[in-house]
Amino acid sequence: MQLQIFKIFCDLVETGSFSLAAAKNNITQSAVSQQIRVLEEKYGVTFFERGGKKFSITPEGEIFDRASREILSVYDSINSRLNELRDVVAGPLKVSTVYSIGLHELPAKLKKFRESHPDVDVQIEYKRSPMIYDDVADGRADIGLVAFPVRGKGIISDVFDEDEMVVICAPTHRLAKKRKVKLKELQGESFVAFDPDTPTRKAIDRALKGHAITFLQQHEFDNIETVKRAVEVAGVISIVPRRTVDKEVAEGRLAAVKVEDASLNRPLGILRKQARITTPAMREFMNVLLGTK
Repeated sequence: MQLQIFKIFCDLVETGSFSLAAAKNNITQSAVSQQIRVLEEKYGVTFFERGGKKFSITPEGEIFDRASREILSVYDSINSRLNELRDVVAGPLKVSTVYSIGLHELPAKLKKFRESHPDVDVQIEYKRSPMIYDDVADGRADIGLVAFPVRGKGIISDVFDEDEMVVICAPTHRLAKKRKVKLKELQGESFVAFDPDTPTRKAIDRALKGHAITFLQQHEFDNIETVKRAVEVAGVISIVPRRTVDKEVAEGRLAAVKVEDASLNRPLGILRKQARITTPAMREFMNVLLGTK
């Protein structure tokens, strides 16, 4: 069986589209369909349910998808394994990161890494936390960067940094002139929060619930940049990682106030697959993140 069929299968699962899978592999849509039919006939099962616009993977298809990704991961690691023997820091390095880390904590560290290891092709993808865990587990990413990292089945996590969470508001807001606030002082304000499924939001909710804080209104956004803009122009407040607002505070567009009566630190973590070989490129990249290099 040719290796390309495994990639075609994985691309079809990932895109949910025969035409997109065909484009990614420089073949025709009918060729993709034919390859899938050959596989289904070989194993005597149905991998995909098709009908009208409906397209879904069957349990048998999920098993084949996982196996295909393992095969591709092993194949992709051959060059890395050879480099490891020679301790050559080179080749591709795939990193999946949440937006806040990718836009604020990562750039300086990435610049340092690229200067030291120009032969490593670092590929960055910005995603939500649950997708990053999936990417690492399935081998689509060598390294994942998330807030509030947790150990999952087959996933190793290491904390490489922490960022304090602060209350932010417009410079004209009543809280702006304070150096510190207690959470009870936020009672009755209009608040902008992250989406409920983000680890940072869950940590903030626990702190607010512990102090029985309720807000006049609460809005939700899925990324830090939108949260900051809403606070800047709408007279609302939020709680965010301090380093994500350093620029706006320095420019006088936002005020950041320390929380006095709650420990709101945000750990930042490196995820990697337990069964995956740590290549020289992965090792050196983690050393830069951890500050050991």
